[in-house]
Amino acid sequence: MNSSSLPTPPALPTVALVGRPNVGKSTLFNRLCGKRDALVANFPGLTRDRQYGRAELGGRRMTLVDTGGLADLSTEDAKGQGTLTSSRSLAAAVYEQVQFALDEAQLAVLVVDAGAGLSAADSDIARQLRRRGLPVIVAVNKIDGAAETAAFDFAGLGWDALPISATHGRGVESFAEAVAALLPPPEDDVPEASDGIRVAIVGRPNVGKSTLVNGLLGEQRQVVSDSPHTTRDAIDVPCGRYVLIDTAGVRRKGRVAEAVEKFSVVKTLGALDRAQVALLLVDGREGIVDQDLHILSYAIDAGAGVLLAVNKCDGLGASERKALRDAVARRLSFAPWVPVRFISARRGTGVAALLKDVDAIHRAGEFDVKTAELNRILAEAVQSHAPPVVRSRQVKLRYAHKGGAYPPTVVIHGNQTESLPDAYLRFLANRFRDDLGLLGVAVKVETQTVANPFAGRRNELNRRQQKQRRRLIAHRRGR
Repeated sequence: MNSSSLPTPPALPTVALVGRPNVGKSTLFNRLCGKRDALVANFPGLTRDRQYGRAELGGRRMTLVDTGGLADLSTEDAKGQGTLTSSRSLAAAVYEQVQFALDEAQLAVLVVDAGAGLSAADSDIARQLRRRGLPVIVAVNKIDGAAETAAFDFAGLGWDALPISATHGRGVESFAEAVAALLPPPEDDVPEASDGIRVAIVGRPNVGKSTLVNGLLGEQRQVVSDSPHTTRDAIDVPCGRYVLIDTAGVRRKGRVAEAVEKFSVVKTLGALDRAQVALLLVDGREGIVDQDLHILSYAIDAGAGVLLAVNKCDGLGASERKALRDAVARRLSFAPWVPVRFISARRGTGVAALLKDVDAIHRAGEFDVKTAELNRILAEAVQSHAPPVVRSRQVKLRYAHKGGAYPPTVVIHGNQTESLPDAYLRFLANRFRDDLGLLGVAVKVETQTVANPFAGRRNELNRRQQKQRRRLIAHRRGR
């Protein structure tokens, strides 16, 4: 199979949460994603930028987008017609962010307030969604303070209106199944690139990503410039047994202003979702900054193996190189399993060796390990460092098996496993990684508690035991 014909796996579907301010979009976002990434407060206008998160609803994995509230701004004003005050300029910026989210979404969720009922602003947002032709589902939130029949008030919008409580979780399960049913069918018929390792080259702007791609290819395939943001899209570049994904630079969210750059960041994050290995490029003259660690964290969450390449090291002296190595080791102390290479993409120093590391990380990510080997490592780990005692009972870990790849996942069965502290789970993950020699991957340990077959059953006494029990009771009363 020619590497130039390698298929690209389908991206996750995107679902955008839209609605008026203070209807509970961020609360619903946190509920569906199982995190608290979005700020929540009881006043309108808190959310202004888009917030992205992963969720699994009704058996379908997807990307959720939390957006700011739409209010007090007509479509004409939002598009820039007329003079805007500073407050209306902010509303126009929020409106623009919502449009970006809807541009990339396959489904829109219109969140409304059950207690407030159908408002003119809700109807206006519905008209805008209808013009786009997107599938829409209405989430009638805050039913705790209103009757569930309040959902009938929104039936006139023309879409399914489901009552929920994002704060307490009422109706969320049925809502999740309805969302999954409205998404386009998964593209299961798209074949995976079995002999093409997908490598996403990510990093901040102007760290040399396109230069590195050209160095790996041995030709000027990508446009290179000293100015940042030359690359606007995530571009797949076949390279022998690999598919290199050249991505746009990711800056701090507060510095992202242009609409094109916002879409570029979305494409970069999508590239990490479908990559098997993430090659994080950093500028050796600046060292590892906080934004590099944010990108590294997203790559780990996406399940990709990680390789860190420190670029632009050719102009550093011996003392500067040593200080850089010490600084990188200190910043990566939370993830010592990430391999680090020092390169010069412009001169080609150390570039060829990166693909050998990619091969090793890819093999580790596939996690081709036998169950017997996992059980041996688990037994040795428990023998060297036993699990803690919980409620006067020893936690027993009975057996382990493979749970998945990218990231390598180990499922451990035992009793009271839900009580294992995070520190012990990290100990087990590190033990599996070290014993199996897994390079550049974050091992994930999941636990399952074995059900007690005797739970709820009483031991019935036979006639002899009952007679003995009566004698013992009489003896105690006599004393």
